[in-house]
Amino acid sequence: MSTTRVRVDGEDAVLADVAVDDAWNLVERFSTLVRDSGSKDEQTAIASITAHLDEWGVPYELHAPELLISLPGRAEFVVDGESMRAKTPSMAADTPPEGITAPLVYEATGFATSLEDIFKPYASSSVEVADRIVVCEGQPMGGKTRELEQRGALGVVFVSPGERIHEGIVTTIWGSPDVTSWERKPRIPVVSIARPDGAALIERLVAGEQPMATLVAEHDDGYREIPVLVATIPGGIEPERFVLVHGHVDSWYVGVGDNATGDATLLEVARILWRHRDKLTRSVRVAWWSGHSHGRYAGSTWYAEAFAHDIERNCIAHVNCDSPGCRDADAYESIMWMAEAAEFGSRCVSDFTGMAGRGIAPVRGGDISFNNLGISTLYMLTSHMSQEEVARRGWYGVGGCGGNLEWHAEDDLMHVADPDVLLRDMRLYVGTVLRLASLPVHPFAFGATLAQIEEALKGYEAALGAEFATFERERALLGELGGMLDALAERAAALESTSDARAINDALLTIGRRLVRILYTTGGVYRQETADHVPALPEVARAVSAAASMPVGVIRTDLARSRNRLVGALLECREAVAQVI
Repeated sequence: MSTTRVRVDGEDAVLADVAVDDAWNLVERFSTLVRDSGSKDEQTAIASITAHLDEWGVPYELHAPELLISLPGRAEFVVDGESMRAKTPSMAADTPPEGITAPLVYEATGFATSLEDIFKPYASSSVEVADRIVVCEGQPMGGKTRELEQRGALGVVFVSPGERIHEGIVTTIWGSPDVTSWERKPRIPVVSIARPDGAALIERLVAGEQPMATLVAEHDDGYREIPVLVATIPGGIEPERFVLVHGHVDSWYVGVGDNATGDATLLEVARILWRHRDKLTRSVRVAWWSGHSHGRYAGSTWYAEAFAHDIERNCIAHVNCDSPGCRDADAYESIMWMAEAAEFGSRCVSDFTGMAGRGIAPVRGGDISFNNLGISTLYMLTSHMSQEEVARRGWYGVGGCGGNLEWHAEDDLMHVADPDVLLRDMRLYVGTVLRLASLPVHPFAFGATLAQIEEALKGYEAALGAEFATFERERALLGELGGMLDALAERAAALESTSDARAINDALLTIGRRLVRILYTTGGVYRQETADHVPALPEVARAVSAAASMPVGVIRTDLARSRNRLVGALLECREAVAQVI
């Protein structure tokens, strides 16, 4: 379903007011602040934002939740007496002061070439890693670390894809841990080394050498207060409903491209929409989180929990803002959006940047902390260097900074930001949020989401084979619901006022809540999935992946339960639409 109306009356005048001055000043201020989660510099950064909000009269709340934060400390890696430059990621285990010493073993994992590659699931091998320190390629990732820990590895050495050692985090716990996730906190130490050192070491290991190595890793782990700042710009007709636009204020080092530019973009969104709040039908919440880098999205997860019922009932969508406005970011080809938002997001990119927008399904990363509540996602990274340009330069994939290799490194400084690109991206964010908050009917095409579900079911049916039942009932319901959505779109196109749209929008929110949860979660509305790869329809995927190793009866039972959840969601969607067509 989509609607013919995609523009808001007066939006050109709103977009004409977007300016780079205040935003650029904030970027420059942040370029002097090392914004570790919960640090004094981060508090200074928050004060810089609230000073602007106070000046403009924008109302806000500043929360200070106490959450688990891990700040990396000393890291050393020594092979046969030769010391190599090393860093340890957040949330890895500490070693004794003298470190751990063990033989090395190499497990080939390869380097990521794109953002999607970084978040792909880890495929283990038959290499014997027990009682050894494992050397493997790539960014430090939680899934790899946990799998190697379960196989008995004593520690892990990640070889960075380039000369820079990019900072990272290796827990698979999303946000601060609870009783169900605490045991997944890593129990082995981890360091990363630069590619020149790593390539030479891998060459030795492939040649059959078995050198001894000492690994040292220390962290400052503990529960500490971190800031969560949320400005609210009230809508004039449905103030209880809101769009959530957000990004992280903490950083690795001064983090200009990741994410000072994003923080500045959010500030401009707040300034412009406050100035033009008479155009807003619904409210806009602008949020700056801490705990992204050092707490695995602790701040956004806390907000999802602290305001769960309000978000579940009233949030239209969440719009993620990470690493806009960076040097040479001349394409919009890897934007994350859920299927239902793809048509709308692509139109926004075209209208507000003059460029084509191509999206990918959201990965399990960023501050996408609202899947279990059923909230549709738009954006995370927006402008980015084209894949052709990345390949021409011989670069590798990174998770921000517009594709620039300074991402998560000491040299993510002012030269990474570009004021012209920043202005273009700010217009995209302002325009997108304005439309979401003010279009009479929420612009979600859930027919695309149904097609995504059907495509996933086809793949799983083929993987399971003939001994299991087909997904005939599910496909029939998907077809029936698709026809009903077409009828809903026809009714929406005939509406003359926002007040007439409330029932349709209620139905759309119900559909979104049900389908997002089915596609991206395994259940538990008020829980979080792991910070690892999550396949489409993960409950069905779980049975498919276990089919080769478990009895047929076990798989059939699991499929029956996961299919019941899917069918139940589709029936609830059908009932919601039936009430308004």
